[in-house]
Amino acid sequence: MRVVFVHGACVRDGSWWWHRAAAALQERGIGSVAPALPSCGEGERPAGPEGPGLAEDVAAVRAVLTEGEEPTVVVGHSYGGIVAAEAAVGVANVRHLVFVSSYLPEPGESLSTFGPAVPPPFLDFDAEGGTFGARPDLFAETFVQDCPPDVVRDSAALLVRQTLAVTQQPVRAVAWHDLPTTYVVCTEDRGTPAAAQRTFARRADKVVEVRAGHHPFLSQPQTVAGIIADLL
Repeated sequence: MRVVFVHGACVRDGSWWWHRAAAALQERGIGSVAPALPSCGEGERPAGPEGPGLAEDVAAVRAVLTEGEEPTVVVGHSYGGIVAAEAAVGVANVRHLVFVSSYLPEPGESLSTFGPAVPPPFLDFDAEGGTFGARPDLFAETFVQDCPPDVVRDSAALLVRQTLAVTQQPVRAVAWHDLPTTYVVCTEDRGTPAAAQRTFARRADKVVEVRAGHHPFLSQPQTVAGIIADLL
């Protein structure tokens, strides 16, 4: 059994973002991997007006999911849930989907479907440059306020600009219609309010609430590992 983690928007190096939960899972004998997302500049093409988008992110994750026949749990965080929902469609070895403080889309829905009319202050949008990103000066207090100091420090170095087009690109199909799905609500999340998460969670088969901010796998890795391990 393995776990495939899909990181959220405007950051790079998924292995780092998931490393604390991955270590907690490894203690339980469960391996994991965290694919790179091209729209975050994790590939040969930079983010921007002509940069990679949702389709490339889906393809990158799907390529990892279809490697071998090992039973797999897919864990998507925030924007990563949109990617995971489509990437897992029809992949026979995927056994369960987990969405952490995530969007849980229907076909035809995109990030913009769920976005507020007024852009949140903690994000910066550059329409001309074709990218968006988290504001470094607001990142810590919005997204990692409950994490250890070293995690807060190191996370700030991994912020990136992402291709803006991903906010408008809809998913074409979703795997959660056909697979068992768990939604993890983060009640102290300042980026995606708990009320919004609970709305998305109505689409899941099972809901778990954790008293944590936007990144519980960094602030409470053993809790997240336990949730995942219980599914296996």
